[in-house]
This record gives sequence, structure tokens and C-alpha cells, in this order.
Amino acid sequence: MTTEGPHAAVVVVGAGHAGFTVASQLRTEGYEGSITLVDEQGRLPYQRPPLSKAYLNGDLPADELPFRGAVFYERERIDYLAGEGVVTIDRAARSVVTTTDRTLRYDALVLATGATPIRPPMFAPGIGGVLELRSIEDADGLAAALRGARRVVVVGGGFIGLEVACAARKHGLAVDVVELRDRVMARAVGPTVSAYAVDAHRAMGITVHLGAGVTTIDTHDGRVRGVTLATGQSIPADLVVLGVGIAPRTELAEKAGLDVDNGIVVNEFLETSDPAISAIGDCCSFPYFPGGRRVRLESVQNATDQARNLAKRLSGTRTPYTDLPWFWSDQGGLKLQMAGVGGAADREVVHGDPASGKFSVLRFDGDRLVCGESVNSSGDHVSLRTVVAHGRDEEVVRKLRSEPGTADLRQLARSLRRRSYQSDQK
Repeated sequence: MTTEGPHAAVVVVGAGHAGFTVASQLRTEGYEGSITLVDEQGRLPYQRPPLSKAYLNGDLPADELPFRGAVFYERERIDYLAGEGVVTIDRAARSVVTTTDRTLRYDALVLATGATPIRPPMFAPGIGGVLELRSIEDADGLAAALRGARRVVVVGGGFIGLEVACAARKHGLAVDVVELRDRVMARAVGPTVSAYAVDAHRAMGITVHLGAGVTTIDTHDGRVRGVTLATGQSIPADLVVLGVGIAPRTELAEKAGLDVDNGIVVNEFLETSDPAISAIGDCCSFPYFPGGRRVRLESVQNATDQARNLAKRLSGTRTPYTDLPWFWSDQGGLKLQMAGVGGAADREVVHGDPASGKFSVLRFDGDRLVCGESVNSSGDHVSLRTVVAHGRDEEVVRKLRSEPGTADLRQLARSLRRRSYQSDQK
């Protein structure tokens, strides 16, 4: 472990999970310099995952969304600039210029700019009844639209799309999900969980169209009236929700001449090509520690854990970021939890009985366990976060190979934790 001296002035651009966490965690780490948190949105920083779940369903009030109240920023001496973005980075002068022409000097700049929803070209802005979900304002507009709609088409079968589909179904609406790929959540889970989720959504009364792209938006007097698929099928709708994914917000970094490749490129210490500038969260592309391949993750866990790692570095303790990613999605009666990244997986082993409604899928790249996916099985998920983190370990490989689909995951995780503890005590 090496250390570096603390910085006198830290400027954080973006106040989502990553930006808020690094600003607040700096004080936890004992940092005494100035902290400026700059955010385009004119409200207190807030949680986004509930927007497509509890908040959209009306189960969570708006006043419970903010991370902390206004007094927190005063007490922690965080200068929060709401409704103000950054337009220019002057790397030579180590300063940024905001949308109000304010110049902020930094010793360390943190880009936590997040991502923005992808809007396919046929969905031109201004069509009434075509909505997306990324902010509180989006969620409020969507909730109001659901109350007045009868038929909803959700374009995109990822987490957000399927969560919105469940919310619409809960309102009693007719719901169609259109997914361009041949399975849902293809970027996040393997074929087994994808197939199970499709069956579960269809059992809820949701129509799922796979391998189907939208080619035409049908409108009347400026409002959506349905969509036409590449197959020629027309689906009537008085509300269309876009959930085809998000793109990293890299414009500011590109303008400053930083390296960008599917996100702002950072090293294992979350530093960009300019060591005075770091990037964290949805906007950054980083080396994933099991194999060193570069990934960009859209995950609250990744955003907050990267922020904590960076706060330690900016406060003087420099260690590489090696946290195991994990994700979750609540879709009606389905609780999906994932540990690890399964992009390189070439084999799946089902653990438990899918017919019971509670099971897990272990995904392997050769002999290495790279990902564990759990359906309505939080106990498995907790164990898999430990087991997957040791996916190359001989004990793990031997156990899972000798008892495929039946190994005691809890006992295996307990053994690994005990061994790690004993190693730390030496």
C-alpha cells in the first residue's frame, strides 16, 4: 500500500450515488480541505433505483428519496451547487467553469457525470405519450401518465423496462414489452434467468416480444397511438416508455482531451489520463480485476464502492479498486440478485429447483466461477458474493465441480470467510 498527500480542494461534478458518496465519504475519511459538489439538478441529491420500483408504485414518498437533508451539507462543510453544471475543464489551470460562469479551482477533480437514456432515432422529441425514466420529474410524469393510460408499450427488456412493465401491470394496464435481442436482460443475466423471467412476466399478463425491433411510431395529432415492429405487427398504445439503455456522459471529458472508450477511461486507481482527474460510477470504464478486461457498470454498488475507494485515495491512502460487483432488480414477484460479471461465461449450472420459484444459477468461464444469479433467494446471493469473489480458488473449483448444483453455498462461503480471517490475523 502506498499513500499520497491529501488535496486542498476537491470538486465533484455530478451528485448521483457516486458523486454524493465521494463528497460525504471524504469527511468520513478525515479530509479537511474544501469540497464542492456541482449538480445540474436543482434539488437535493437523491436515490434513483426506487424511481422504477417503490416510488413509481406509490410505495415510497418523495421526501424519502434524498440521501440526506440540507443541514447535512452545512454540517459537513460541503458546498453544494444545485442547478449548476460544468461546461469547461481547464486542465492546465486546474479549474472548471460552470453554467453560471463561476470558476472553481481544484487540486482533484472527480467526474461522476453518470449516464443519459438512449433515445432511438424514430422516437423524435416532442411526441406526446413517449416517456423515459431517469429522474424524479420523469417518474412523476410517468406515474401521472399511467393513471390515464390503457395500453402501454415498453421498448427495451432490461431492468428498467421490466420494472416499469410490472408497475404498469399493477395499475391494471395492458402491457407489451418489445426487446430487440432474443432474450431479456441479455447484458446482465444468462439464458436461464432470462427465460425464467420471460415466463414470469407472461404469467403476470405482460406480452413479451423477443427479437423484435420498433421501426415506426404511429401518431395522431402529435400523440403516440402505437408502434409497428420489423415483423410488420402493429401494437396499439396510448403510452410508450423507452427503456433501451443508457449511454455514459463523456462530453465534458472528451472536450478536455481525456481518454474515452465506452466511458471515461480510468486505471485501477480510478485515475483518468490526467492524474488530477478521476472518474467514477456509470460514466467510467475501468479494468475489472479478475481478468483485467475493461468494463463499464451501471450499478449503485459499483458507484458507491468506487466513491469510497476514491475518497480514501484523495485522503491519502492509495489502493486499487477490486470490489466485486453486485446488482439487483425487483420485478413484481421476482427479486433478482447478481454477484459478479457474467459476460465471459460459457457454462451455467442451476442450483436449486426453478419450479419452486427460488433458485440460483452459477455461471462459469472454463473452470472459474465468474457470476452467481439468484431468483427469490437472498440467502444464496449473500453466500455467492463471497464464493464468486474466490471464483479461481482451488477449494471453490473442487467443491462446485464435485457437487454441481447441490453444493452447500452457505457452508462454502463460511469456510472462505474463516480462511480469509485467519490469513488476516497472521
